[in-house]
Amino acid sequence: MTIVVWVAVVIVSITAFVLLLSRDWRIELGLLGIQYLSVFWLTSQHWPMSMAAIKLVTGWMAIATLGMTQLNVKETIVRGPQFWPQGWLFRLFAAGIVIVIVIASTPRIDSIIPGIGLPVIAGSLILLGLGLLHLGITTQPFRVIIGLLTVLSGFETIYSALESSILVAAMLSIVNLGLAMVGAYILTARNPENI
Repeated sequence: MTIVVWVAVVIVSITAFVLLLSRDWRIELGLLGIQYLSVFWLTSQHWPMSMAAIKLVTGWMAIATLGMTQLNVKETIVRGPQFWPQGWLFRLFAAGIVIVIVIASTPRIDSIIPGIGLPVIAGSLILLGLGLLHLGITTQPFRVIIGLLTVLSGFETIYSALESSILVAAMLSIVNLGLAMVGAYILTARNPENI
């Protein structure tokens, strides 16, 4: 059972890492769907399967909302001022730093808050760290929403070990769907041809 959980952590790491490097919105939404499947498996370590499935279904609904919006948005490439830390080499280096920090801090957090488990802590910290990195290096609304959904997935993963309330799961689902709706609105409002 623990090998499968560690596989979920590896999948979460790969998807969050590739989300940093990807530029195609279709690939990003596909990776986000795989990421939600792995988050489902990590949250099912502490929640019943029916509650963890709420996370999976809500995540896929958020992806469907963003995907339907992106299909209707005409792609206009707006290039702002370019700064130095924009290339894939910088992103690779920054993601490596996040992974090293997660590896170093996971056992310490497990000793402070026992009972969560190393895989859940590692997976959630990777999602939080790479999601925050994603937010820090982009200004495009679609990519910002992807970064926010990644950070929220990391928070929900670690919070599922601390709280198993159905009301909390429902509130976090509402936040996920609300974030997707706001992202869809912003993407639509930026293109006046779609109105």
